[in-house]
Amino acid sequence: MQGLGLQSLKKNPALIPLYVCVAAGAVGAVYYMTRLATRNPDVTWNRTSNPEPWQEYKNKQYKFYSPIRDYSKTESAAPKFEE
Repeated sequence: MQGLGLQSLKKNPALIPLYVCVAAGAVGAVYYMTRLATRNPDVTWNRTSNPEPWQEYKNKQYKFYSPIRDYSKTESAAPKFEE
């Protein structure tokens, strides 16, 4: 297939930025998916050691950035199942 080999890139160097942008997008997508799988409280990998992992995020800031308020000082509206 023309355009996918190293010889084709040598003939048409204008394709190099396209390959770089596509590779950067793929790396970013894999990073974000990995971050969601490891940091999200909705995902449970080991239920035996921690059956309710969302309770750990009761007083933690979950959002990336919030200029309006600090979530570590507010009480969570999550239900308390152990009571």
